[in-house]
Amino acid sequence: MAAIKIDRKISKYRVQKPGGDAPPPAAAPTVAELPTSHGGKVVRLTEEVQRPEVLIGSTYKIKTPVSDHAMYITVNDIILNEGTEQEQRRPFEVFINSKNLDHYQWIVALTRIISAVFRKGGDLAFLVEELKAVFDPRGGYWQPGGKFMPSIIAELGYVIEKHLQTIGLMPRTELDEHQKKLIEEKRAEFEARGKQADAFSKAHFPDGAQLCTKCNTVAAVMMDGCMTCLNCGDSKCG
Repeated sequence: MAAIKIDRKISKYRVQKPGGDAPPPAAAPTVAELPTSHGGKVVRLTEEVQRPEVLIGSTYKIKTPVSDHAMYITVNDIILNEGTEQEQRRPFEVFINSKNLDHYQWIVALTRIISAVFRKGGDLAFLVEELKAVFDPRGGYWQPGGKFMPSIIAELGYVIEKHLQTIGLMPRTELDEHQKKLIEEKRAEFEARGKQADAFSKAHFPDGAQLCTKCNTVAAVMMDGCMTCLNCGDSKCG
């Protein structure tokens, strides 16, 4: 019997029983060729991908005015094709921890569902959009800086979106140079007018700014006869 040289790290193995047929080798996680709606690649994980003993994680803190205790969201990532040119981080599981036990049941249910979606693989953009679209029937709250958050679940969606952008699975939405220049000109022109201050205005945007319905930030001002957002560039005039 010829000797077989192993030149790569062993990540898994399977014991073949005597007299049984040899099981087919497990296929490595594949990357689909078709791009997603956000320009990334779809990675579909198979059932052969088991949880390693150690995962890389990032923890995010959420402090809302509707609760006395903060929430800590930990997203653990699995590294696919480690050590190769195709190396990529994928979210594998999520944990939510808080001293407030009022939300214990839905926190446990939500973490299990989100973790199951992570392990399934594929395009995760839909999960972010679904979470961000959840509204609290009792009303949302304002974050520091004037951004409105419709619910705690929606803020969880923003946290997952931020994590996916950090590991490169979702692109960051940034304004181009023309939009930035236009916003700076509009902002300087509006500040020169000295409008009446709004109750939710902060130092980040001019006095008198209103809530933008697109980015939920108090940054919309009346310019040239239409509302123009100084944060995202959205204009009612098109």
